[in-house]
Amino acid sequence: MRIRAGFHLGYECQQPTAMLLALNIHPSRRVDLLTEQVLTFDRPIEAWGYQDVFGNACSRIVAPPGLTTISTEFEIYDTGLPDPIPEDAQQHLIQDLPDDVLVFLLGSRYCDTDRLSDFAWNTFSSTDLGWPRVKAILDFAHNRIAFNYQNADSLRTAFGGFNDRTGVCRDYAHLAITLCRCMNIPARYCTGYLGDIGVPKDHNPMDFSAWFEVYLGGRWHTVDARHNKPRIGRILMATGRDATDVALSTAFGPAILARFEVITDELPLGGDGQA
Repeated sequence: MRIRAGFHLGYECQQPTAMLLALNIHPSRRVDLLTEQVLTFDRPIEAWGYQDVFGNACSRIVAPPGLTTISTEFEIYDTGLPDPIPEDAQQHLIQDLPDDVLVFLLGSRYCDTDRLSDFAWNTFSSTDLGWPRVKAILDFAHNRIAFNYQNADSLRTAFGGFNDRTGVCRDYAHLAITLCRCMNIPARYCTGYLGDIGVPKDHNPMDFSAWFEVYLGGRWHTVDARHNKPRIGRILMATGRDATDVALSTAFGPAILARFEVITDELPLGGDGQA
């Protein structure tokens, strides 16, 4: 399967403004690229790349005053298979976890484990370890929150989503991640592209998507509390502790998002029968 993806994002700045951008696809997916994926700017801007502490491919710029549009468009190969379900994956004892995984057991900006720990243990401690416990948490988060674009709140934490019972994909992810961490299951936040492939078309404009990964059986596994079922065609951009670590842009000064267009489409079969 071939997928075309990309975006056009416009930022309005009052003065020269340094920005960090997490807008490239994740290094683990670059091997699947069928065309180049590079960031372009509609104004003369110097950009330099760096890899953050989580292994994401990020960029640094200084945006000049006025409106700057950042764009990319690329084609990528995908297996066309839905997310695998790790039904037999075992949960690790904490002392057996790799050192670099431990940070994903800790509370973070949006994953306030201290406020949900008692609830998590009271609710999920009777479930079987490993995948059955993760599935119980996914089901809970999926049913606890009602999806509504109008109720998005960039300040809402996992505990806030638990109480408000409404939000967007990031709220589902933050709540489920937090409950997993409370139950000693490492979980990390993911952001990327997820088009309407293999599912009915969403009438809302295309957006980036948030999901998460759990560490079971010696590796990371993709899970999604919002949709709560395997999906096709995810394109990972970045992973981190929560949405703070994978923000599309971090501006060190006033910057208004004035344009937002995201593209994620499955390409039709070519003349040779190849997707």
